[in-house]
Amino acid sequence: MTPDGAPADAPDAGYLPATDMPRFLREMSAFVGLDEADVALVRETAPLVLAREAELTAALYEHFLRFPFSAKFFLGPDGEPDAERIARRRHSLARWLRQTVEAAVTPESAYALLMMGLSHSHRPQGPGGVVPSHLMVGAMSLVQTALARAFEQELGDPRRALAASAAWNRWLLVQLAALQLGYLPARPV
Repeated sequence: MTPDGAPADAPDAGYLPATDMPRFLREMSAFVGLDEADVALVRETAPLVLAREAELTAALYEHFLRFPFSAKFFLGPDGEPDAERIARRRHSLARWLRQTVEAAVTPESAYALLMMGLSHSHRPQGPGGVVPSHLMVGAMSLVQTALARAFEQELGDPRRALAASAAWNRWLLVQLAALQLGYLPARPV
């Protein structure tokens, strides 16, 4: 029996999300209301998003450097921003963005998200140690806000901009849920 009283072998019995990440992403997509029209809109707006890749990644890391609690992850031994480390992190963020615009739920993309969450939560590389989960949530919010502004500026039609923002918000929340699994103790859902 599962904790909720269902037979352990029932089709809807709890499972550990990290053992079936594509299922987890599909379930989260349904939970947040991400549908095929949203996925199509994410893919349709991909060129606009990718055109702002450098601007977006630069703005995010500039934001991190404004706050001591987030800047500490990007400072060198001299206490100054570590340009090489920031360049590597911006490259990784850009790679995530290029994967994200595909709006694909494949085993590879699903487990890549889990690995990103684990790398932020379990591998204290460089200064600052493990990245707290609330900074991951905040970073995702900054991305959502930047994309909403981009859609407002570039799409012309306010309704279209709102629809694009809503689709991206739902997709980014699915991504965030997967990233957060790296922070949480394993438990069936």
